[in-house]
Amino acid sequence: MVKLRGDKSTLDLLNWRPETLEIARFEDEQVRAAALSGKIAKAIRTILFDAKHRDEMPLDRGVIAEEMSQWLEQDVTENMLSAYCSEAREKHNISLVRAVALMAVTKDSRLLSMIADELGLAVIPKKYEGTVQEAIYLEQKEELERRITQLRGKRK
Repeated sequence: MVKLRGDKSTLDLLNWRPETLEIARFEDEQVRAAALSGKIAKAIRTILFDAKHRDEMPLDRGVIAEEMSQWLEQDVTENMLSAYCSEAREKHNISLVRAVALMAVTKDSRLLSMIADELGLAVIPKKYEGTVQEAIYLEQKEELERRITQLRGKRK
């Protein structure tokens, strides 16, 4: 099929590029710390810095605190956010619900990926969940086939 001049409905197959999957993660040096609490504080500091300095819809700490307050229906202040990202303020660790609110407001899931990495897990977009499940089933199938082959070898 020939694409007519000015036709915006017909796709150009030569310009098509496959979607790339990029898992949102921090650079190692951004969150390097001796303890997990320090890593989390540095991660929050990075999230807040990046939210303030991004090109599209930058958010400063005051706006983030206000939106988190609305999201949670409880008071979150700019000073609380500053305490959460300070390694020196050991008694001011962010709660899980506030961390979720921070990620929702900033649209930054790197903190979740960092925590999953600590547990040997990965965070992937939901649309790939079926593909991962399929890979798990294929691994299980291969293991069962290997065991069946071993059992058959013992019968001979």
